[in-house]
Amino acid sequence: MSKRLSAILVVLIVALANLALWAGVNRPVDQRPWAGTIKGFSFSAYHEGQDPLEEDHPTAEQLDGDLALLRDYAESVRTYSMIDGLERVPQLAAKHGLSVTAGAWLQGQPEIDEPEIKNLIQFAKANKNVRRVMVGNEAILRADLTVPQLIQQIKRVRSQVRLPASTAEPWHVWLDHPELVDAVDYIAVQLLPYWEGVPIEGAVDYAMMRYDELKKAYPDKHILISEIGWPSDGPWRRGAQATLVNQAQFIRDFLRVADERKLDYYIMEAFDQPWKRAIEGTAGAHWGIFDVDRRAKFPMQGAVLETANWPVMAGIATALALIPVFWFAWRRAGELSFGGRVLYGLLIQGVASIVVWTAVAAFGDGMALSTKIAWVALIGTQVVLLAILLIDGLELTEVVATKRFRRRAEPAPAVRDPEALKAMPFVSLHLPCYNEPPDLVIETMESLARLHYENFEVLVLDNNTKDPAVWKPLEEACRRLGPKFRFFHLANWPGFKAGALNFGLRATDPRAEVVGVIDADYIVDPDWLNRMVPFFDRREVALVQSPQDHRDWQADGFMTMINWEYAGFFDIGMVQRNERNAIIQHGTMTLVRRKALEELNGWAEWCICEDAELGLRLFESGYEAVYSNHRFGHGLVPDSFEAYKKQRFRWAYGAMMIMKAHWREMMPRAHKLTAGQKYHFLTGWLPWVAEAAHLIFACAAILWSIGLLTLPRYFDFPPVVFMIPTLAAVIFKIVGSQWLYMARVKCSLTERLGASVAGMALTHAVGRAILQGLTSDGLPFIRTPKLANKPATMQGILMAREELTIAGLLWLMAALTVYFYSADNRAAFLWGVLLVVQSLPYLAAVFTSMVNAVPALRYGFLRKSRLAAQAAE
Repeated sequence: MSKRLSAILVVLIVALANLALWAGVNRPVDQRPWAGTIKGFSFSAYHEGQDPLEEDHPTAEQLDGDLALLRDYAESVRTYSMIDGLERVPQLAAKHGLSVTAGAWLQGQPEIDEPEIKNLIQFAKANKNVRRVMVGNEAILRADLTVPQLIQQIKRVRSQVRLPASTAEPWHVWLDHPELVDAVDYIAVQLLPYWEGVPIEGAVDYAMMRYDELKKAYPDKHILISEIGWPSDGPWRRGAQATLVNQAQFIRDFLRVADERKLDYYIMEAFDQPWKRAIEGTAGAHWGIFDVDRRAKFPMQGAVLETANWPVMAGIATALALIPVFWFAWRRAGELSFGGRVLYGLLIQGVASIVVWTAVAAFGDGMALSTKIAWVALIGTQVVLLAILLIDGLELTEVVATKRFRRRAEPAPAVRDPEALKAMPFVSLHLPCYNEPPDLVIETMESLARLHYENFEVLVLDNNTKDPAVWKPLEEACRRLGPKFRFFHLANWPGFKAGALNFGLRATDPRAEVVGVIDADYIVDPDWLNRMVPFFDRREVALVQSPQDHRDWQADGFMTMINWEYAGFFDIGMVQRNERNAIIQHGTMTLVRRKALEELNGWAEWCICEDAELGLRLFESGYEAVYSNHRFGHGLVPDSFEAYKKQRFRWAYGAMMIMKAHWREMMPRAHKLTAGQKYHFLTGWLPWVAEAAHLIFACAAILWSIGLLTLPRYFDFPPVVFMIPTLAAVIFKIVGSQWLYMARVKCSLTERLGASVAGMALTHAVGRAILQGLTSDGLPFIRTPKLANKPATMQGILMAREELTIAGLLWLMAALTVYFYSADNRAAFLWGVLLVVQSLPYLAAVFTSMVNAVPALRYGFLRKSRLAAQAAE
């Protein structure tokens, strides 16, 4: 099959899968039909952008147009206010044959209440189509007026208007205040099961139960249902879900019951009112039978679609993904399997669909400009999240679906012939150390003395170690090991490790063509040089890298976790980076062409990750690197969680130093780096930037939760369209990580899980490093707590004290939010789940720290897991 044909087939499979998913989610829902005229609508006639709180009210032309629309559906309208131009509604309604129940809005403030009352009296008298008056709406529920005060206002209106008078309140207010019932001509009751958290399945029955309860309590009073309805959008309230399908079901079922029982009612409400979002949240803006653009939201007969325009949305999503999917499937046809290209195509399509879904939710419901601006900020964060999802997905696809590696580098066969060894290039090995235990360094030196290689030297570069008892044994060991070993003690030497390496470069034997760097704790395989130096036969190669690996971790649970966490990078990330000549250079088990190193003026003393920075400069100079995933050396892993965090902090901080120095070469028009190199360096560091964003979001989530709990009027839950993709991305990352390890890293399930926890435990440290690296210059100060005299458990707590604090606050906010809003509230439940998910990296840090500190966990946990693995075998 040709590349083009296979790419077209991938596109077709992805597009059909996308359309099938959209169609499956948006299947039509069959409901009972209803045909007839509606008794009445609650009539709040504000258009998009208008807001009574901002003194921006409908014009007479807008009122007239709305009433002209409603005359084809209803017999009557109910108003809430008689000022700000709304007093014109009775006259305009008469023009269209509509009767009116006129209402005055009362707040217990004379400057507001007096104009309302006066206009209610005046226009009720002047317009014969006003059949009833309503003095106040939920004034008792809001505690704006006392019952005696409200009764006084009702009596005042009744004395001047010969029309039935009442006030509108929920059912429980009428049951609690029979004296209020005695003061009115009819009971105007608000029956809104959604606000009470009643599931849609029993919502109409619940409303009728409350209606019958009032009827039984006050058999001689006529009951007008002044508000009844269901919102088409909004958060879950216990078991009540605000959707368009549920709104249609409630309205249709109620209208049928109302017709059978001859009820008097007003549907809440005629039109969506975006301005209410500020005071009632999302649900408050979506009670209309018509949307803000005056279009009917659902039919009264036939099936109902939750998203009526889903084919358009699906089409847009398909169009957005079409070219990227085709390009990827065509470009990678010879490298990836057909299934792998379909897998990544589906991921691209899924991201496109999420973007369309989010954009429609953000801009399709008539929200205010300020709310749209907030949504734009949320969309920006989701774009970053989706970009990381695509990056992780590409790595997963390449790992599991690559058919052949273009640059896989197998070490050369071991050379044993003495004459051949003499002909190989001279290598100068540099072993920098600072205040290291002498026995540890000597063990490394002795392993170098056993190299099966003829032409090499070892420069032991001790910098700034003050105690002669530490560095003198190294000097003596060099004399003992012979002329290949030279020792240099650099007192008060600037530039840290890079400064020592630059000194070593100047002191290197003139015959040396290759410079190698070894950490002070490494035991090196004797064949390292004779199997890796041959890669320099190609003049373009300036860097040859072997993986870091470790020893003496097998009996230690903590060290086992972090050993396998390191292994993931070298077995997965570095292998993929090597395919595009974009590896990260590491400061041990690395070999560099001396000429290239001197051309670039050596190691960067301004950077705490001088090794990675040099590797990037080599690429910018047009050189190639070779990575061979063969272990030739084994060092020691950090022996404490604090040291583990400090090491990763240094790497992340150094990455930001490098980025700030080299960002111009990452730009699209820069030409020193290839597209693949730019991709890997940017995407390699982007997840670390995401860790900083995670730290910011965790703190923001805590503050937002406090706002939800203390100021619910001003804080609302983030939309579901943001929470669900965020949770899905976390799940994908966890599953993808396990899949990658299964494909590339030879370890057990327990060890894979331990590696995942260890990597997650570094989130906070990396996030702090990125933020500090972006906002400061120079070398960071990292405080190490004094733990030697603390009990084991206390050591574990102190090493992860910041993470424990954040995790505790996230769990506390999750518990309080779910308790305060009820677990049946979908938005509250999802927010609580999101807080718990955000806490996982911080809990991982606490767990890893405790495994490190507590002997029973550090050794017993590992022993139990190994016994279980052996039993399974």
